[in-house]
Amino acid sequence: MIPVKSTDKQRASYTRAIVDMWNSATPDQVRRGRMWYPTAHELAAEISAGDTTKGAGVLAALSANKSWSENCRLARKAFIEGRASGHVSDAISKANRIMAGTDPAEVLPMHIKTGAFYVCIAEPENPEPVVIDRHAHDIAVREIYGQRDRGLGAIGRYNTLADCYRRAARRIGELPSVVQAVTWVAHLERR
Repeated sequence: MIPVKSTDKQRASYTRAIVDMWNSATPDQVRRGRMWYPTAHELAAEISAGDTTKGAGVLAALSANKSWSENCRLARKAFIEGRASGHVSDAISKANRIMAGTDPAEVLPMHIKTGAFYVCIAEPENPEPVVIDRHAHDIAVREIYGQRDRGLGAIGRYNTLADCYRRAARRIGELPSVVQAVTWVAHLERR
């Protein structure tokens, strides 16, 4: 697990690892990564009858520990049936509150992955949010942790990695969310 307060040298190492993963991406992976959040944005609008904020919130609420395809299936099903199911009670409760009209920013933990995921889907051009999930972590540390705890619930650790993705994005000349998405695609497909 990385330190909550990383040194400048550690942060530089994490940033280099992110840039290196970006540079290892094929042109097709870069294309698909660039389109990841805009495509998710379109899906959020589609499943929620045009209420992209609500669709993005439900997708984010139901995202924890689910593959993207399962996440999409659960969110689509929730809107069709009028209630969420198929997840832990906390995620179901959050999704149902969002579908009932509560602002996702009032329901989701906006300082960590789920909140950032919501904003990236709702506002793909927003330059601030960075989704730090297990894959983003593993890219930055150049190690696949498997089932080991990454400690991403600690705000200092999460923010350290988010800042490294922002630094990498400045070097590359892209939005941080695009860097995260492209490196995510490249990372998952390198296995």
